[in-house]
Amino acid sequence: MSCILYLVVPCYNEEAVLPDTAAALERKYQTLTKQGKISRESRILFVNDGSRDGTWRIITELFHKNALFCGLNLSRNRGHQNAVLAGVLTAQEKADAVISIDADLQQDIDAIDQMLEKYENGCDVVYGVRNTRDTDGFVKKNTALGFYKLMQMMGCEVITNHADYRLLSKRVIACLAQYGEVNLFLRGLIPTMGFSSDVVCFDVRERQAGESKYTMKKMLAFAIDGITSFSIRPLQMISVLGFLMLIVSIVMIGTTIFDYYSGRTVPGWSSSYCSTWFIGSVQLLSLGVIGEYIGKIYMETKHRPRYHIESYLWKENTGSDGTEDKKETDER
Repeated sequence: MSCILYLVVPCYNEEAVLPDTAAALERKYQTLTKQGKISRESRILFVNDGSRDGTWRIITELFHKNALFCGLNLSRNRGHQNAVLAGVLTAQEKADAVISIDADLQQDIDAIDQMLEKYENGCDVVYGVRNTRDTDGFVKKNTALGFYKLMQMMGCEVITNHADYRLLSKRVIACLAQYGEVNLFLRGLIPTMGFSSDVVCFDVRERQAGESKYTMKKMLAFAIDGITSFSIRPLQMISVLGFLMLIVSIVMIGTTIFDYYSGRTVPGWSSSYCSTWFIGSVQLLSLGVIGEYIGKIYMETKHRPRYHIESYLWKENTGSDGTEDKKETDER
C-alpha cells in the first residue's frame, strides 16, 4: 500500500513565491502518485504563520482549485518552529509520514524520492542535509557553520547543515506530540528521540522570488534558544569561570599586599582598575546567561498554548466533486 505523505510548508509573507512553489509541488506529487510511491490521499499542507501580506488568500485560492492543497491559518505569528510543529501535529492522524520543507523551495524537492525510499526501508527519521553552503554570502556561511560547531560543543545533538527539511514517520510524530515545552528547537529535539534515522544530501537552489525572512537578528535569537533549550553547559562554564576568577583574585590580593608593604601602592592602581572592570564584566555576562535560563523556566511554568489555529482547510477526497470543505479551530 502506498504511503500517505503530507508535506508541511510553513509560510510567513510568502505571497511572491507561493504560486510557483505550489505549482512545483503539485507536479512533484503528480509524479510520485503515478509512480505509486505515495497514495492519492496525500496532501500538501501550507501553514500560514501570521503573514501580513496575501499569503492566506493565495492558500485559500489554491485549496478551492485543487483539494491536494490544505491550509492551516495560525491566529498570529508564532515563529518557524511552532509553524512546523502545528503542521506536523495537524497531519498526525491522517498521514503515514510527514515531510517539512521551506516555502522558498531552496531545498531540492527531488530529495523527497530518496527520503521515501529510506522510509520504506525502515527509517523513522530522514534528515535533508545540504551538500555545500556556496549559495550563502560570506557572513551567513561562516556564522551558520559556527552555529553548528557551537551547538555541538555545548552538547546538542544537531546535524551539521540540516535545517528543518526532514521526514518523520507516524510513530515519531506521536512521540513528538508528548513533548510539551514552549521553547522549541526541533533540530536538537528530534535527534535525541532515538529513532532509526538516515541522511539525504541535496544541493541548495537560488530563491526564485521574494526575500529570505531569516534576518541576522532572528538567526541569533534562534541560536540562543537552541543552546539554552538543550544545554546547561553555559551554566557549568560560569562555575568554571567563577573558580578561575577566584584564583585570579587570590593572586591580585597577594600582589596588593606585597605592594602595600613595599610602598608601591600607586603603581598598583592600574592592575586594580583593570581587574575591577574585568570582574564587573564577567558578573554582568554571568547574570545575563542565568537570566536566559530563568526566563525559559518562567515561560515553561505558565504552560501556555504554543499556537492557536484560527482556521483549517481540508477536503476528504482529492478531485472529487461535491465534497464539503472542512474547517476546524484548535489550540495547542
